[in-house]
Amino acid sequence: MDQVPSRRLATRGTSAGPFRGSACRPSTPVALVLVALLLAACGGPSGRVAGTIDAVAAPDFPLVAYQGEAALGGRETRFARAFAGGRPVVLNFWAGRCPPCRAEMPAFQRVADEYDGRVLFVGVDVGSFTALGTHQDARALLADLGIRYPAGYAVDATPLKLYGVTSMPSTVFLDGQGRIAERTSGLLTEGQLRAAVAQLVGGE
Repeated sequence: MDQVPSRRLATRGTSAGPFRGSACRPSTPVALVLVALLLAACGGPSGRVAGTIDAVAAPDFPLVAYQGEAALGGRETRFARAFAGGRPVVLNFWAGRCPPCRAEMPAFQRVADEYDGRVLFVGVDVGSFTALGTHQDARALLADLGIRYPAGYAVDATPLKLYGVTSMPSTVFLDGQGRIAERTSGLLTEGQLRAAVAQLVGGE
């Protein structure tokens, strides 16, 4: 995607609430450089952390769809194709054995249903790179929770670095032109998610 003029935006941090300690930490040494940074916010204090970052065009990366191929532009595709319809996108990084991910995903589905046709939700499984589950675990979680919005898996750890993921789950809100509007770390409550999506749509 082309770069866009820099502007300022908010970055929010949220804790994983009851999922403190080892609940969302890797159990084996996988991609040590990344894992050393990953999940730091899982056991942090509750509340939001104020801050600003420069808004840029969202970095692109390859992914393979578990479901929602039509919205994602195919089974083997690239994240940039999610913007083909000009809709804002909610990008959620998750994993099959991540308790906070399991806790927030039903609310993501409810909000995705409410904004169907206006906002595209995309879940990207990064469990293979965080020791938080396999592709099979991810598919099982989608089925168990009845998640229907588009979801797939990252083919490598690149998106973790591109989006500065430091907690699981992490969510990025992007406008219809593919520019990052807001980023959050840790579990989102339904109220926080609704507020962020309403602001995203209102800013279009």
